[in-house]
Amino acid sequence: VQLVELGGGLVQPGGSLTLSCVTSGFTFDRYRLGWARQVPGKGFEWVSGIDTDGTTYYTDSVKGRFTISRDNAKNTVYLQMNSLNPGDTAVYVCATVRTWTQNKSPDWVPGEFGFRGQGTQVTVSS
Repeated sequence: VQLVELGGGLVQPGGSLTLSCVTSGFTFDRYRLGWARQVPGKGFEWVSGIDTDGTTYYTDSVKGRFTISRDNAKNTVYLQMNSLNPGDTAVYVCATVRTWTQNKSPDWVPGEFGFRGQGTQVTVSS
């Protein structure tokens, strides 16, 4: 199993980045997928997730700015990030969602990681 994150880097406040996660070794279209981030000294925070049917999850701080999508033909999941601010600086990892909490449909919240990548650094700074 491999998940490889691409697209991180340095961006100015207000800018945009698109992260890609290219995967292999598992049946991609059967898994919920997501992006989480970690800052030094803190644990991981789920940023966004996408179900097999396309329903999505976003943490409150990125709603309206980030968009997650998946391409089952390419075994790839994306995270479009707009209006970035310094608070978005973190290592972003791509992962399968092993457990989740189902709220009133279609809302759900990711829980534990399954397979995960090594991560890519996103730095928002002027």
